[in-house]
Amino acid sequence: MNNEFGEKYASITDADFTAKHRASCYCNAVEYEVCADPVDAKICHCLGCQKLHGAPMQWATIFHKHDVRITRGIEHLHFYNSELHKHERVLPCKVSCGLCRALIADEGRNMWLAFPSLFDFEGASKVPDKFKPTCHIFYSARIIDINDDLPKWPGHKNR
Repeated sequence: MNNEFGEKYASITDADFTAKHRASCYCNAVEYEVCADPVDAKICHCLGCQKLHGAPMQWATIFHKHDVRITRGIEHLHFYNSELHKHERVLPCKVSCGLCRALIADEGRNMWLAFPSLFDFEGASKVPDKFKPTCHIFYSARIIDINDDLPKWPGHKNR
């Protein structure tokens, strides 16, 4: 990614970067790649995720920033810091496409929380195992009960 985003991301010219998975926004103006599997995956039931996604929960996969590179549409990225209610890239923040407004990720200081539904798994009939959620977080704020065998935490994972 361009230097304006800092050194924590992979560069578009990084010869050691081999894309493993690719994702894009709804209109395909913004595209990115990751060179590793997610560190973790979770389903969040917090009120913020419910409001932002217009859904009872949000599914996210977590990557290290150095495993992510934007390959197209950097100029279309829109940032929003929900704590400060500012449309600025103040970390942590929400990242969306400025054209179609699709949410792309949550950007943390060191991590990139991606939404698996944006990934193209290249004809795979199912989501790769590494993208499957390992737990529910903020389950105490749930709108609907989920009957699965995953751990359900009232707050963050392991708390």
